[in-house]
Amino acid sequence: MEVRHLELLRELKQRGTLLAVAEATYRTPSALSQQLRTAERELGVALVEPASRGLRLTWAGEILAAGADDVLASLARVQALLDAGRGEPSGVVRIGTLPSAGAALLPRAMARLAGTALRVEVEDFDLAEADYAPRTLDHDLVIAHSLAADVPQGAEGLFARVVAREPIDVAVPAAHALAGRTIVAPADVAGERWIAVPRGFPFATVLEGIEAATGATLDRMVEVRDNRLVESLVGEGLGIALLPRFSTPASDAYRLIPLEGVRATRAIVAIGRPDRVERRAVGAVLDLLAEVGESLSAPASA
Repeated sequence: MEVRHLELLRELKQRGTLLAVAEATYRTPSALSQQLRTAERELGVALVEPASRGLRLTWAGEILAAGADDVLASLARVQALLDAGRGEPSGVVRIGTLPSAGAALLPRAMARLAGTALRVEVEDFDLAEADYAPRTLDHDLVIAHSLAADVPQGAEGLFARVVAREPIDVAVPAAHALAGRTIVAPADVAGERWIAVPRGFPFATVLEGIEAATGATLDRMVEVRDNRLVESLVGEGLGIALLPRFSTPASDAYRLIPLEGVRATRAIVAIGRPDRVERRAVGAVLDLLAEVGESLSAPASA
């Protein structure tokens, strides 16, 4: 049994088609088909069979694909021990992140990595909560978030570590009647016009919490995802909204006010495949992200 065969079967199980695996791994479908045939000859059992989409795993292929994570994670742990004997961690760590959490964490983390043998590659994407987990197929770490749990929806079978906890505040125009408040409750904001986020995005659970607490149906004048656009709409006095405290810049056009009475703190969570997180370079970057995240909520020194 070869490691590359386990990797291929896992990729096929998770990506669904041989073409998708080929595109993701920069190989041809014919080369992958040949690798599958070689694995079947060596193991003496069929691993794939024809299906409407091309190929599907047989019972034997399913067993090997399911066990791949444990085997590859064990090998990665051994490799990490070897790497530790060579000095400081090195290499490239690929990070995918939601933009607001990336803005809060990555500038300071990347600044601290300057001059080291570690380098990060970053891709940003703003997704519904359940859509972050599949991105771990192509990234070593994915920075996701949830307001309902410490493991984002869909990531239950992955490695997950909370790297920060960030309050989600109510943003109101500077001239709004609530702008002078130091805190607001659901009853204070239930009758307002809202610049909301689409259903399925974590911030939407706060709006649903306000509705549950008050019995009101919120007036969602528009649903947008980009926080910079939300800031602009609130600044123009078009409504109120929810914005993350750490990455929202100060402005004379709006105020951020803490919300009490509903769950309004998100877990910013780094998720990844277990074998990738075992890499020493990935572990070092993960620890650094957690250090930066902890410092964001630390009280300012006098």
